[in-house]
Amino acid sequence: MPQKYFNIAGPCSPAKHYTLDPLRNFSNEFADLIDSEQYFVIHAARQSGKTTLLKELTRKINIEQQYYALYCSLEVAQSFTDPEKGIPQIVQKIESCIRKQGLPSGFAKDANYSNISNVLNDCLSDYCRELDKPLVVLFDEADCLSNGTLITFLRQLRNGYIDRPEVPFVHSIALVGMRNIRDYKASIRPDSATLGSASPFNIIKESMTLKNFTRDEVAELYSQHTKETEQIFELTAIDYIYEQTQGQPWLVNAIACECVEKICQKKYSIPITQEMAKTAISNIIIARGTHFDSLMERLKEERVRKVIQPLILGEETDRTTDNYLYAKDLGLIRDFNGKVEPSNPIYAEIIIRTITQTAQEAIKNSKPEFNLPKYIVDKKIDMNTLLKDFQIFWRENSEIWKELYDEGFYEYNEAAPHLVMQAFLQRIINGGGHIIREMALGTKRADLCVVYEGQKYPIELKIKSNIKNYPTVFEQLSGYMDKLGSSEGWLVVFDRDTEKNWEDKLYMDEKEYNGKLIHVVGA
Repeated sequence: MPQKYFNIAGPCSPAKHYTLDPLRNFSNEFADLIDSEQYFVIHAARQSGKTTLLKELTRKINIEQQYYALYCSLEVAQSFTDPEKGIPQIVQKIESCIRKQGLPSGFAKDANYSNISNVLNDCLSDYCRELDKPLVVLFDEADCLSNGTLITFLRQLRNGYIDRPEVPFVHSIALVGMRNIRDYKASIRPDSATLGSASPFNIIKESMTLKNFTRDEVAELYSQHTKETEQIFELTAIDYIYEQTQGQPWLVNAIACECVEKICQKKYSIPITQEMAKTAISNIIIARGTHFDSLMERLKEERVRKVIQPLILGEETDRTTDNYLYAKDLGLIRDFNGKVEPSNPIYAEIIIRTITQTAQEAIKNSKPEFNLPKYIVDKKIDMNTLLKDFQIFWRENSEIWKELYDEGFYEYNEAAPHLVMQAFLQRIINGGGHIIREMALGTKRADLCVVYEGQKYPIELKIKSNIKNYPTVFEQLSGYMDKLGSSEGWLVVFDRDTEKNWEDKLYMDEKEYNGKLIHVVGA
């Protein structure tokens, strides 16, 4: 039996888990920053390897014996916005970490908690004065601090940094979390003037982020399992997993874990195939574990909605705003070939499923007759009949859904037509097919492809007011159909003019364009 396994819970340990060297992409960067006494930031999305990296960096520094290295998570102080409660929690957490990690004792032995504005600074200074080597502190979950606690914490680090030539203090500090240092201001309040002229954010030398696995690194990780068990991952499976995850570390491990432990039931003579990987991804999406729940919970935040809603609609958004950078830091979106899109196809699927979950349940309960077998003719989907039923449903329920998304479902009201359409399709296609979603900022479109029994049904969603001329739209859809190898496609046009009657909004036309048949569906 293998001793190691694919880890999907907590930091990785090389002794227990299949893992890549967490310091592999940073070569001498950390050493240079630490040797030059710098304070720096490491930020990356949730469950992308931050804690694993920090623990390995701490271990490496201590082995080299030039510095004392301390790993300290600040999560314990997350709920304390008042510095009078939050700062003592931080001081006590540092003392606990020093004791547990075997560093010299004596930290905070004379802590004066009545002096909240200086107690952390004083404790660190007094401790560094007694040490025989410089101290390096790696603060994990630093971005979970908020309001007064965050300001007071950073100010005391800044004061200690500035006074270091005369007063002993921490040699080098890393602040680590999901967000970049520039976003710490927004976590306090938008008005940065409240920080005063002596900003606690101006002592950071470098801000670095963790990268996802490359395709070769995914293969390298999986090869560790093959070496130990002789169970292979077929090349098509590795390529597919990389395509669907874009190397996101938790997803890469979770799919492998699902394939090995659940689908193959640890029968290592069975090779991992692309079909198994597809099944594993479907299982993981349906299970909606804590990785997805915690990430998708962010969709409720207004600053995230301001980025994700335009993404769903294909509209543009200001890519220089803190909102955009925040969504990117969270790992929800990425820049790729000049486009901004969901970070990977799995996240794209989860984003839509999360926002449309209530809608899907409502459709299921109010229209149980909407099911896939109803639309299957000669092993193909009768998409025209399906979309005619959607027209009827949309006419009966458009205002209800608008209110649902406006008042109770994350305020994604502008995207309600797109979301309801996708919920409708998801409810039906759950019976045996799947949906490919393509979303990108600034495209003025949302592309979908329903896949069933090897057949592809491309659909483009548009808001009528965004259409300048139809030939351009037909050209876009035709290009998408070329990409999919389809000769038939559907353009669904939502008319949100409340003054227009439904008889004018609901129609079905056909258009031949570049040798392709396009069905235009009014809604």
